[in-house]
Amino acid sequence: MKAKEIIHLNNDKRKELNPENLKYYEDMLVYIRLSYNKSQEETEEILLELLEHLLEAQKEGKSAKEVFGESPRLYADQIVGEIPKMVTKERLSFGASIILYFLGASALAAGVIKLVLYIIGKSSLTTDIYLGSVFLKTIISLPLAFLLLYVLLEYIRWSLFRNINKVVEFMIFWLFGLITIGFFFALVYFTPEFGPLWQWPFYGSLILGTLLFALGYGVSKIKN
Repeated sequence: MKAKEIIHLNNDKRKELNPENLKYYEDMLVYIRLSYNKSQEETEEILLELLEHLLEAQKEGKSAKEVFGESPRLYADQIVGEIPKMVTKERLSFGASIILYFLGASALAAGVIKLVLYIIGKSSLTTDIYLGSVFLKTIISLPLAFLLLYVLLEYIRWSLFRNINKVVEFMIFWLFGLITIGFFFALVYFTPEFGPLWQWPFYGSLILGTLLFALGYGVSKIKN
């Protein structure tokens, strides 16, 4: 089976778990899936095997802790260590798709914001852009976005298997969101304007964003 089919099967079978086993297994599932340098198909096959093993044990009245142990993080780390890494082509496809999705989301957001500002009478439908500035912002924003994504994923992995207060967790994500938005606003504000001037219509951003998303989706489907 392909990874997508295994994921659908996993989603259906997880419904058979009781609440305690479901919480334990889903934490393990997210932790293992966020090992982003591992083969997706191999990862999903192992996760399905773990789920089927747990379902069989549940029928015998056993809990996930009895099956996998009191240290799920240690057990998950052992599993992650056995999963083959992505091959080079798969890594390139994964990285390129993330870049294209990020650029597509940025372009769509810019187009939507411009349209909203026009509707409320705060802007025109075109923007004066300097090509040199746009290029520089893109070059700086890409590694910044990857860094912020890495920090977010590492926090999520760290928070799994822990009982974190929901209010505290909300505040952490809220603060992280503010910092992220602040970084990108600072990038836009402090980048000097240089290069050829171009009047860019709002629908250009919408079209560009849609094309980048479509291209990212296509790249993500490239097989070994």
